[in-house]
Amino acid sequence: MDIKIRPETPADYFEVEAITRETFWQFWEDDRTICDEHLLVHKLRDSDAFVPELDYVAELDGKIVGHIIYTKSWIEADDGKKYDTLTFGPLTVLPEYQGKGIGRALMQHSFAKAKELGYRAVIIYGIPDYYPRVGFKRAAELGLTLVDGSTFDAFLAYPLYEGALDGIRGKHDFDPVYMQLTQEETLEFDKRFPPKKPHIQIPIDVLLERLEPSAAKALQEKGFKTVDVLKSQSEREISSLPGMDAKGVETIRAVMKEYNYPWGEK
Repeated sequence: MDIKIRPETPADYFEVEAITRETFWQFWEDDRTICDEHLLVHKLRDSDAFVPELDYVAELDGKIVGHIIYTKSWIEADDGKKYDTLTFGPLTVLPEYQGKGIGRALMQHSFAKAKELGYRAVIIYGIPDYYPRVGFKRAAELGLTLVDGSTFDAFLAYPLYEGALDGIRGKHDFDPVYMQLTQEETLEFDKRFPPKKPHIQIPIDVLLERLEPSAAKALQEKGFKTVDVLKSQSEREISSLPGMDAKGVETIRAVMKEYNYPWGEK
């Protein structure tokens, strides 16, 4: 398979937003009614933090099937210093082309360029059991937290060279555009695209009824409302819940697979 990676051009913008919409249509946050990643891509290009040198599309047979976009982010270190980093996302690969190495190719190509540009690390919020397979580490293991001092397994870091984050401890922050999208604005923006049947999230009860009582209680106490939201949780995090056991983890893995939601370390 010949994957072509090239810079995104203005002529690609609408097509990239359309494939981003398609890729993320099955969103997992409980409080959304529609995905907003296509609007995020649209807005990131106008952000002061946007890094145009790292804006790439992936093509197969002349068709755009993937996209990666970067913004500048930073670490406010405990020693008072500020260290520049990068954040990518959304990383888009059309569903029918996933599992073919396209996302990995986009990352590898852009990581090499980012290193050339002098950046030290890429820090993201992503699927917690996928990105470690391509070299990411849990940010907490490297001494990094969110601005509020918290952390979770989906908070991940990729040093672009040996020792890039050695001795750096502190709080990671990024452009506020990521946190400023509203569902009202997204719904208005979505009118630019062909109508699409809304994604209906899978109620958590579908999973709870197949778990032993102690494992079901563990998920209920976390407040999960849908099966979808488990995509943002690592197997390690779920396994560590009081009352969860190996059988419960395997049941979750099986249910997620039934709904075509890859999950866990296997």
